[in-house]
Amino acid sequence: MILRTAAVRDAPAVAAIWNPVIRDSAATFTTLEKTPESLVADFATRAAEGKVFLLAEDAGEILGFATYFQFRGGPGYARTMEHSVILAPSARGRGVGRTLMRALEEHARAGDVHSLWAGVSAENPGGVAFHNAIGFSEIARLPQVGFKFGRWMDLVLMQKIL
Repeated sequence: MILRTAAVRDAPAVAAIWNPVIRDSAATFTTLEKTPESLVADFATRAAEGKVFLLAEDAGEILGFATYFQFRGGPGYARTMEHSVILAPSARGRGVGRTLMRALEEHARAGDVHSLWAGVSAENPGGVAFHNAIGFSEIARLPQVGFKFGRWMDLVLMQKIL
């Protein structure tokens, strides 16, 4: 398995991993699917900001990705980031997520990031357990802040000081 920065050619594969999570699960509250064009713009934005959109690849297959972005707007939050990590179903349970997050954290530290946040749907207990296992702590549960599939969902905020 190799880790590398996402390129324009990767946008369709990233969309193919991300969109089923958006469409079919409560792991994210969004209902807006990703397009290759929107992902290419995201890749460019991350690069321009000195951040990264990392891919895990094995034998030409994209296994998953991890990226980070500023937690909230404004200069006071410049060293506080939120991240996303999403894996293809075939990559889960193989250490891919841990490998991506380790590399993401190293990149963030090198960029002087102090605090990394995860916003995890409470209906995604695997996501909460994963973040606990890699050193994140649950800081807050925000009740009924997400709405999807006709119901209100809670958000679990988790933090890791880098």
